[in-house]
Amino acid sequence: MKCVVLLTWDDGIWFSTAKTDTGESVGVTLESGSFDALVERVKPAILEQLESNFNYVGEVELSFIAERKENLKAISWQPREA
Repeated sequence: MKCVVLLTWDDGIWFSTAKTDTGESVGVTLESGSFDALVERVKPAILEQLESNFNYVGEVELSFIAERKENLKAISWQPREA
């Protein structure tokens, strides 16, 4: 089975969502302040959810996609007078 895990940086924290290759949500939503720590937390959580929600036991190929979101506010730019 294949799963895609989306890791999103938003407001100073990483959080995760995951879907199977058939588009079903795996039900893993975790948070962490560290990208690497979140990846390590997601791995066993996905296996646990696949077993309990889909009765799946076997090899799982994980693909991690990182996304960073930021909100910016544009301000008027005025050239300096000489």
